[in-house]
Amino acid sequence: MRNLLLSCLLMLTALTFATAQTRELHILSVNDMHATLDHMPMLAAIADSLREIDKQTLVFSAGDNRTGDPVNDLYPIPTYPMTALMNLIGFDATALGNHEFDSGQKGLSKVITTSNFPYLCANMKAEADLGIQTEPYHIYVIDGIRIGVLGVVQLGARGLPDSHPDNLKGLSFTPPEEVIPKYEWLRDKVDIYILLSHVGFEDDVALAEKFPYFDLIIGGHTHTQLKGGELHNGVLITQNENKLKLATYITLNVVDGKLVGKTAKNIDVKGYGKKNEVAVAMVKFFASNPEFKRVLTTAERDFTNVEQLGSLMCDALREMTGADIALQNGGGVRMAKKKAGPFTVNDVLRLDPFGNQCIEMEVTGEEFRQMYISCFTNDSHDPPLVSGVRCELLADTLKRVVKDVRIYTPDGKKLKKNKIYKVVCNSYVAAICDAPRKDQGHSIGKRCSDLLIHFLDGHDPIDYHDVKRLEIIHSPSK
Repeated sequence: MRNLLLSCLLMLTALTFATAQTRELHILSVNDMHATLDHMPMLAAIADSLREIDKQTLVFSAGDNRTGDPVNDLYPIPTYPMTALMNLIGFDATALGNHEFDSGQKGLSKVITTSNFPYLCANMKAEADLGIQTEPYHIYVIDGIRIGVLGVVQLGARGLPDSHPDNLKGLSFTPPEEVIPKYEWLRDKVDIYILLSHVGFEDDVALAEKFPYFDLIIGGHTHTQLKGGELHNGVLITQNENKLKLATYITLNVVDGKLVGKTAKNIDVKGYGKKNEVAVAMVKFFASNPEFKRVLTTAERDFTNVEQLGSLMCDALREMTGADIALQNGGGVRMAKKKAGPFTVNDVLRLDPFGNQCIEMEVTGEEFRQMYISCFTNDSHDPPLVSGVRCELLADTLKRVVKDVRIYTPDGKKLKKNKIYKVVCNSYVAAICDAPRKDQGHSIGKRCSDLLIHFLDGHDPIDYHDVKRLEIIHSPSK
């Protein structure tokens, strides 16, 4: 009898352990893909491979899926190539990145309509007639485990995402830290709570400190390369650099509905040895326009930084319009480097993918100085670039606090405060430069990228390697 009781006790103990639900949840995440179509076949193959291990692997993007490849961004339905490829891969959700707004309200509405996955954004509201159907959050259920995913988008110095203000009309935004508490109740409704964030790594760390009830923050926007992920206040944060070089593979260990472990590791997308052949065929089809490959001129030496490329853009605007000065926001220079050799239409449209109009205005030297300061303050990227003048910027560039800007003409003389100068810039710069000026400017009816194409077309070989028009004098704030 004693042996029988012992056997029953052992069987009962084994049964108890057997009924404990243990499950590994798997997530493949990316951020800031910026229409890197050439890497999508490898990402598709990675997703295929992971789903062979776990068919319920979730795939998320932390936003900025578009803006970077003209094949995608200038398609008859803007960004349809990326959308089609994301549908093929089987994305489960994406955050709204600031560049999702680059094709305007109608363009965003069409992108969302053609997507087989939701766009998550809790801190944006759209007027009903715009047809922009986003969700603040989405709940996924895998083997009885409930996963809640909340989305947020970054807001810049003007309280708007970093996109042209005209693309944001009819949309209202709330700072993420103000809207997140309104969804704290979701923590009690799910087993896993994820923030799909396009606000930047430093802000993600701040959100983890303030809202430790998130289990995971999948981040984007600042292109911060992490080694797998980092734990901050118990919250796992992930993010990769831009243009789909790497993805993140996240494993969540759940026992009886409780998260007991979480890890993240990087996957090399660019160097992945396999490709999804359907995705390969789709990319080849989308890239079949021969105009993109047309050679305009030759770069004699490498462009090695944003200033050199931005100076080229400014020279094109100034010379093609006969202006005295050209101004270009640093965030609008979308290539950091360019190898020596052929300079093609495709290169121009990667460098300047926004389709901004060229704006002309007449301003005083002092009005231009204030424009430069407000451009730097409101763009939240590299300092502005110029043509026709040289600038000395005294600033705390980390805190974006400007102490002074000294502007000199090519002959070394200071720009005259009261003299009128003809200034050209792109329409985004004209919109964000909110410093007072009498002339708000007018469009000359031409896109900046078209002016750059005409400037380079048949031009003698170009060399900007030694061009230096901006000196930054670091002046820390107290």
